[in-house]
Amino acid sequence: MSPKFLRIAVVLGLLSAIGPFAIDMYLPALPSIGADLNASTAAVQMSLLIFFLSMGFGQIVVGPISDMVGRKLPLYGGLALFMVGGIGSALAPSIEWLIAFRFLQGLGASAGMAIPRAIVRDLHTGNEAAKLMSLLMLVFSVSPILAPLTGSQIIENFGWRAVFWTVTGAAVLATILLATSLKETRPAEERVGSSFGTALSGYRFLMGDRNFLGLVAIAGFGIASFFVYLSSSSFILIGHYGLSPSVYSVFFSINAVAFIGMSQLTGLLAERFGLRRVVRVAVTGYATTMVVLFAVMATGIDRLDVMAALLFVGYGFLGLVIPTTSVLAMEEHGEIAGTASALMGTLHFAIGAVAMGVAGVFFDGTPLPMVAGITLCAVISFTLAKITLGRSREAVEAPAE
Repeated sequence: MSPKFLRIAVVLGLLSAIGPFAIDMYLPALPSIGADLNASTAAVQMSLLIFFLSMGFGQIVVGPISDMVGRKLPLYGGLALFMVGGIGSALAPSIEWLIAFRFLQGLGASAGMAIPRAIVRDLHTGNEAAKLMSLLMLVFSVSPILAPLTGSQIIENFGWRAVFWTVTGAAVLATILLATSLKETRPAEERVGSSFGTALSGYRFLMGDRNFLGLVAIAGFGIASFFVYLSSSSFILIGHYGLSPSVYSVFFSINAVAFIGMSQLTGLLAERFGLRRVVRVAVTGYATTMVVLFAVMATGIDRLDVMAALLFVGYGFLGLVIPTTSVLAMEEHGEIAGTASALMGTLHFAIGAVAMGVAGVFFDGTPLPMVAGITLCAVISFTLAKITLGRSREAVEAPAE
């Protein structure tokens, strides 16, 4: 791989990681935020849910804008809005103000979620895109490893408000790298004819594309299973199992290691077996692992080590699902890559937000409702893969795409 290829992956990965960084880093602080702001568990979880919603639905607007004006300008605007939201969150006097500024911060983060995928499509297709996407995921996935660990140390030494100053600093760094290390990938001649009208036409076309929607939904329910874990894990692992914030961060990071390690095999496996076959095998492994975990927990075996081991295996399989489905979904939509990426991201986060909301209704402080939600999402993802990526479609796919 050339240094340029690696540099692009690092910059795009950091831009994509800004939003998740603002989630993962403050997860260990959720219980202390509730105590400090005199807020209920549901209200504190709302500060997480509202961030997901605004980050998801903001992509609907920012994606088409990037098709019209280029990729870099909307990224600058998103990073600026993210910084405003971060500063406001750090200074929030109440849970209501925190929720409001988290909404702004999520809107800013939406640019970093939608546009890097469009840039990948601008530059590459097929296996080259899969390689770049997997490298992007490598940088992106550093967030759930380092962010909770860093966040727990910051929280213990400086309090939860310092987390938001830190993520604001990360946005400043991302802005500098964007300005110095990434060129515009959508030149002016390719923007001709792009408008909100063509974006609406593009959305109508994509909403009628069953293959696109199926691929997006496969990943969407995979991501939703992780969102369910995000929203409940700190309360369960700290409150139910008695872990300290630091130990919780280590536990949380283990799953990210599995996700990262497997995602780096995407390009190699795609060249040998084809992207569609990789997705089918991965979702089968993920669903099987989660069903086993649910069956174990449902029999009354409430053991942290068992849950940790099976989640590690499951999220390893999920690490193969996300980059491959993203590449496949974007493959035939290069002319409206920003719009396609935006709709993909919005649907991912919409599915995830609904899953988080439903899981919150059944939350009782024990791990079983969380595990049930994860398992249901994994089974739905498996079912969608069987429908979307059946053997009839696979028959026309060459092993090296």
